[in-house]
Formats: sequence, structure tokens, C-alpha cells
Amino acid sequence: MSQNLQEQNGSRKMMANMEVDDVISGLFQKESMEQPSDRRKLEEQDMELPKWFDEKKFNKGRRFFWDFSFSLATSMMFGLIAVISVPSILKILVSTRRSNSVFTAYRRYLSTLLHVTSWFENELKPGSISWKSLHAVRKRHFNAGLASKTKGLGVVSQRDMALTLFGFIGYSILMPEKFGVMQLRPDDWESYNHLWSVIGHMIGLEDRYNICRKTPEETRQICQILLDRVYTPSMENVPEHFEHAARVLLDGLSSVNPTVEIDATLFWCRRLSNVPGYVYTEEERVKIQEKLRKHLKGKNPDTGVDSRLLIEKPLLDDLPDRPPRLLYLHDYDTLDQVPAYRTLSLKGKFKLALGYIGNNFYSTFIGRAYFNWNHWFSLYLMKYFPYIAFFRFGIKKSIVNIFEEDPIDDTEPKPNAEYNKPRDPLPWYRDWLSLLW
Repeated sequence: MSQNLQEQNGSRKMMANMEVDDVISGLFQKESMEQPSDRRKLEEQDMELPKWFDEKKFNKGRRFFWDFSFSLATSMMFGLIAVISVPSILKILVSTRRSNSVFTAYRRYLSTLLHVTSWFENELKPGSISWKSLHAVRKRHFNAGLASKTKGLGVVSQRDMALTLFGFIGYSILMPEKFGVMQLRPDDWESYNHLWSVIGHMIGLEDRYNICRKTPEETRQICQILLDRVYTPSMENVPEHFEHAARVLLDGLSSVNPTVEIDATLFWCRRLSNVPGYVYTEEERVKIQEKLRKHLKGKNPDTGVDSRLLIEKPLLDDLPDRPPRLLYLHDYDTLDQVPAYRTLSLKGKFKLALGYIGNNFYSTFIGRAYFNWNHWFSLYLMKYFPYIAFFRFGIKKSIVNIFEEDPIDDTEPKPNAEYNKPRDPLPWYRDWLSLLW
């Protein structure tokens, strides 16, 4: 009987692996890149729930989000940054002119945050706020795709939609321990996975391209491949204008979340994406040195190792062709010597430390209760009283209605080189004062 059970489990695992391979293979075929998120206007078709929709499971997924709302929302912010490192997505995003300045980025990404929050706050039924929100999001994707196709930039494709879905669930399902997220009930991850599978369907993603599969394990397998072969290479070798897009995104969101520190957040996102050299713990430092020794093969330790040798072959074929970034063994003798960390300001290092400590505190009942309450209160302010934005943009411009189109301006995004220039260190007194504001 035990042998039969093992055979059944092995058979199920093999079937899951086959389905994972089929999804990945389909996502990176030419068809997925040419097929738009919707083939025709939503006015010409009816939005409907998938046949496999399970209302009870979906609502359990909503409850799981609120159990860990602070950390799951944080994981989505990192996911959003990673998503814009995909060249095809960034190209269309920049072309819309709706997030190229701090103000338009504030409006666009606060709107995105409030849209997503509405999916957790309201039941998914025709006529509900979440239903109307999903319809609005789907319509905007369709219109953005039409506009970008007219400009010769391609469409908002099925592949783009699938890779965007990773931004909402990828980091949390792959590394929940880094966000202090855990199962409180046996079916929590299954329900949360089902929720995002349904959301993917509702925004126009075909089932064959939906990265959220029948089980959390299959979803994790797909997300791991996407992390290793899409997001690690993309965050290592970002497309032009990524630095601008990511920085105005974070600068805009700092108007509703003043704890955001841009350089520290980008460091943490690259760390989550396993970009070589972005390490923060002693265990990570030891691992990167082991990898460098392996690639040096006895050569002089002062020989640089191409960072691209430490990552898997990319599945994307439109990443930019950049000079190699060299990693040196002795740069990782201590954590304080790590180049990516050493260049951070005192404020950036302080924010990283707070985030690391906060994550461990969040793993406790009291920590989770405190940070979740903080998140709920912040959401209230974002909706009705974004007081910091009032001072930056004016009261009327700061209030976001998710059913209104985001504003446009003609700000030209700066090239990455503008942000990668060496920066003079701040005078010590300004460095310390930055901790206060």
C-alpha cells in the first residue's frame, strides 16, 4: 500500500512538471508575444467568471491577504519594480506617458494599489466594485495595447500579462519567510493561489498562459523558473529607462508611504531577485564567495568574474547588450565591503536594517497585528487624506479615483546613465540629518 501511494505521488509530480513545462514553453513562443490581452473591445464581449471558479476558496484567499496585508502588499511593491525591468512591458509603459514624472507615477501607481485593494475588500460578483475595477483595468490594458501597436511598439501581450501576474504573487509564494508570511490554516496558500488564478483570468489571461495553476506547488515551480530566467537576468541587465521608471515610481509612492527610501528599496528588490552581489546576510555573503571561487578555478583572486556567469540563461531575447559587470572575491570578505551595500547612504542602510528587523518582528502575532493595523490606517489615508501628496501636488490632484483615467504629461524619461553616475558622498551632518527626514 505504501509503495502504491509513493507511485501515485510520483505520478502526480511528473504530471505537474509536464504542465509546468508546457506553460513555460507556451509563454515563450512567438504566439504569446503577438496575442493581445484581449482580441476585441470589452463592450463587444461579456466579462465572466471562469468555469472553475470556487467562491468559497476565493474568499478564503481574500481573508489570507488581510491576515498578512502589510507584507503581501510590500511583496507586490517589489514585484511591481521587477515587472518594469521586462523590456516589452517597460517600452509600452513609457510610451503611455502616464508614469514618466513623479506626479503621474504617483497617480498611476496609487491607482494600481487601490484597484488591487478593492479586489480584496469586495466580493467578486457582477456589479460589485471589484468587478467594475477589473473591467476598468482590462479596458485600460486593451487601449494601451491599441495605442502601442499604432506606434509600432507591439501590444500588451498574453506574455506580458503573465509576467505581470508574477509581480503580484511571485515573491510572496517563493520566499514567504522573507516577508514573515506563513500558513495560519492548512489551505491558505491553495486559496491565495486560486484567487490570483481567477484574477489572471478576469484581466484577460488565457488559461494556458496563466502562471497560477491548480496547486500552489505548480505555481511555485513556474514562478521559480520565471525568477531564475526572466527576473534575475532582467534586474541584472535592466533595459533603458528602467532606473527612471523605478525611481519616479518609488518617489511617487513616498507621497503616501514616507518610509520608502529609493536606493534601499532597489537594493532589496535586486536581492529578492537573486541578482549576483546583492547580499545582506552572512549566509548570503558566504554563498556568493563560494560561487566566485568555483568560477575562478584557482585563478588569481583579484580576477573579476562576469556576473552573468552566475545566472541562468535568460528566456527573454530582447535584453540589452551591456558590458560585463565584474565581481571580485575580496569585495565579499565582509558585509560592509559589499560594493552594492557600501555605496548606500546612511539613511539607506538604516532603512534596510529597519526592514530586516521589522520582518522578524512581523513573524510574531503582536508584530503582525501592529503592522497590519498600520497598513489599514495607511490605506484609509491613501484613499481620503494623502496629506504628504497634498503639499507636493495640491489637494485636488492628490485624490485618486480608480475609475478615472490617469493623467498624461510630456516628461521625457532620463537614460539609465544619468542615475548610474558616481555620486559624491553627503557631508556627515547631512547624512545624519537624513535619518530624521
